[in-house]
Amino acid sequence: MSIRKAAAAAAIFAAMAVPASSEVVGKVGVDWVGNDIVVEAVTDPAVKGVTCHVTYFDRSIIDRLSKGNWFEDPSNNSIACRQTGPIEIGDIDLSEEGEEVFREGLSIIWKSLVVNRIYDKENDTLIYLAHSRQVVEGSAKMAISTVPLFNQNVVWTAGKPQ
Repeated sequence: MSIRKAAAAAAIFAAMAVPASSEVVGKVGVDWVGNDIVVEAVTDPAVKGVTCHVTYFDRSIIDRLSKGNWFEDPSNNSIACRQTGPIEIGDIDLSEEGEEVFREGLSIIWKSLVVNRIYDKENDTLIYLAHSRQVVEGSAKMAISTVPLFNQNVVWTAGKPQ
């Protein structure tokens, strides 16, 4: 394999990697056909002391058989992020778009639930945005949660942005 192909493969693999860790902490049945709402605790790898709880809809096999659209779950999701320990912020992306900290597939290849972290420097706040990403078109369904850093004892390992 050429160096160029190896580099391209490595770039694709890195882009597909899920940076944050998550753990299912709850699963609530919502109807008799087995559809569930799943609750996951998501930790941000670059921000210690913050945990986000993300919810999404998980369709049952009965629902998939009866309604079709076999390989896809709805884009409905919710997020709530809170300080759960001393906050230590590593090297984070300070751009307006922020950075993706979590991604989970909602279909085999076409749709993902994504969480981006954005730092609002003026208000000294971390913003977590949950949204769906689709290959063909994005989804207008989104949710947002904030973690204010004002008057908190926050450690910035690379120095606080000025």
